[in-house]
Amino acid sequence: MKSGIIFSADATNGSSRRLGVSIEISGPFTGNTLELRFPRWVPGSYFIREPIQHMSDLCAEIDGVETRAKRIDVDGVRITGVSAASKVLLTYRVLAAEMTCRANHLDESHVHIMPPYTWMLPTKGIASERLDFTHKIILKKPEKWTTAIQLPGKEGEWFAEGRDEMLDAIIESNSNPMISFEVEGCKQYLKLWDSGGHKIPEEGLNRFIEAMKLVIREHFALFGVPDWKEYWTVLHLTESGRGGLEHLRSQTSMMPRKCLQEGNEEQWRDLVSLFSHEFLHQWNVKQLRPKNFLNYELQKEVHSNLLWWFEGLTSWLGDIICLRSGAWSEDDWRKDWTRKMKRHTDRNGMAHESLEESSHDAWIHLYRPNSYSREVQISYYLEGEMAIFCLDVELRKRSNGKYGMDDVMSNLYHTYRIGTDRPGISHQEIRKTLVNIPGGRRLGSLLDSLVGERKTPDVHSAFKKLGMELVSEKKTNGAWIGLNLASSNGALKVRTHKSGSPCRDLIHTGDEIIAVDGLRVKTAPELSAAIYGLANKSSKFTIAREGILSEVIITPVENPGHLVNLDGKGNRIWDAIKATKQR
Repeated sequence: MKSGIIFSADATNGSSRRLGVSIEISGPFTGNTLELRFPRWVPGSYFIREPIQHMSDLCAEIDGVETRAKRIDVDGVRITGVSAASKVLLTYRVLAAEMTCRANHLDESHVHIMPPYTWMLPTKGIASERLDFTHKIILKKPEKWTTAIQLPGKEGEWFAEGRDEMLDAIIESNSNPMISFEVEGCKQYLKLWDSGGHKIPEEGLNRFIEAMKLVIREHFALFGVPDWKEYWTVLHLTESGRGGLEHLRSQTSMMPRKCLQEGNEEQWRDLVSLFSHEFLHQWNVKQLRPKNFLNYELQKEVHSNLLWWFEGLTSWLGDIICLRSGAWSEDDWRKDWTRKMKRHTDRNGMAHESLEESSHDAWIHLYRPNSYSREVQISYYLEGEMAIFCLDVELRKRSNGKYGMDDVMSNLYHTYRIGTDRPGISHQEIRKTLVNIPGGRRLGSLLDSLVGERKTPDVHSAFKKLGMELVSEKKTNGAWIGLNLASSNGALKVRTHKSGSPCRDLIHTGDEIIAVDGLRVKTAPELSAAIYGLANKSSKFTIAREGILSEVIITPVENPGHLVNLDGKGNRIWDAIKATKQR
């Protein structure tokens, strides 16, 4: 075993909210200068971040003697005089107060460590191949805490094979018990933490564990039991935060704590969906990758036109697996699809941006939205899922129900995953695999159109092929002004416009709506009641913009009654889509 670098973190002072960090690099050095830099993005989150902003108290030693560590550029540190050194030690502290699944968080009850947010990596001064050596990870923590981490080793000390393994090994340590169970010979670990220290409901937890088992078996039925025999799920329960991030053999997911509390079925569905989505990324992203993601360049943006596949396919298939496995009922799936259709019909960005463009521009669009984004931009998660759904239905129809996009994904994984002779994919490999599967011979042009053109996928026709149709919600009476609103401290403010809003050119996002025809309104329900009988009637809206009152004339329209609910039991093609793969 070739020894690499020793990366250490000290989480024993939780009240400080700062991690103590050290990086120990032994010689030989390739010159007199050693430079280290923070990664500026992490796979799965396509946004340039600056973890160095959280760093303080930077110090360095050469063979035990203090020396200067100079800050360079926006992300790095330089140490000189290392050519004859036996060992260089770099120490600093990082603020760990950002409670997301993509960053560090430390308090008296736990620590969550994202390695790219914690440790810098040498970019000059040592041989580059040393980054592929075996690195040691050390964590100092309170004695009663136990740690979830995907790396081999013992409590407090683990080993990572190479740079990517080290950077992808998230760490969660707290005093809650480590829950474990086996599914088809693979050990599953579940580590929970509640941000407020609230007791985790036992009944809800047991329900989730049973759902995990069902979902995992269904994934294994599709892809085969994986070579890796351990997987870690870290689940953070919060007041309102939500998110997830995949890693090589683990995930960190964050959900509002009510997802495990009885009676919150929508949040429960979301929890199961999020787990399935991040679990599927083991195959689709971590093993099957875009060709230019085989060796990550983490100091600058690396674009891919395929995020519609890696997130849209994962969204579609992840939820179908929830249904197939029995973790979701069909009613669960339909209700969740209605939720997606509401988002889909409330925006019109597909007339301005294709899925390939959305994927490429994720760095400047998806993670940097503004209140007018939905008018000209799309989510490759949501609209990618719609496109995959249309392809799935057409492939099922042409193959008499025998083959679908899950088979395309499985074939791609087994042919182009890391470790094969031809690792990595582009649009060409997806297209080739699709057209070579039974029933897919003439679907290449449909694929090209769905991802390359600026137009909305025809989900209505797709559902008709499944023996179902999209219908409007029952409660569509009353007038409609097409605004997403937020009420706070008695002020009703405009967040965004919905597609087709009659207010689009007269009321700006950020405006406060004060009254309708002289009637004061403070909440969205009060506004709905005030305009209820005003469809196609001009009405006087009193608004405040930048602290100045004004009046605008708005003509509400009839509620458009977007087609978002599914009607019909479905046919044999639908039965084939939702049928379990387990034997």
